[in-house]
Amino acid sequence: MADRRQKMRRPQTLAALMESVFRGTPAEKRLREGKIWLVWESAVGEQIAARARPVRFAGGVLTVMVASAPWMQQLNFLKKTVIEKLNHALGESLVTDIYLKAGKPESPKAPTPPPPVRRPAPLSPQAQERIAAETAGIHDPELRAAFASLFKRHLSEK
Repeated sequence: MADRRQKMRRPQTLAALMESVFRGTPAEKRLREGKIWLVWESAVGEQIAARARPVRFAGGVLTVMVASAPWMQQLNFLKKTVIEKLNHALGESLVTDIYLKAGKPESPKAPTPPPPVRRPAPLSPQAQERIAAETAGIHDPELRAAFASLFKRHLSEK
């Protein structure tokens, strides 16, 4: 029986896979709306993004938390432009209005730094002998090396 699956030209992004999985479901719309948070800074620019952040989206209305009254007034004048830029970045007209709300916008969370790389302690000759004895009964050299590596890591972390 012939394989009728269509071959993929190149790997797809996770976002593209999610869109195809949720196509035709209510979650599809929520995924499209969620892009607002992803494109916000590039659409409005660093200066506005530093002082205003989207906090809610419902029924075409984007609620934006703004840091100060002067910025709220400025954004009130720029609403139409911001809506156009957002919709352009989204590739569709999702945002129909912006509701400005006073408050301290939370900046996006910085990625947590990776944990420091721990260097394993050197193994004693006794530990090396133990590893050799424990893995001696494994006939496949690749499997033996994998188990030896696991033993080394386990013993060096003690």
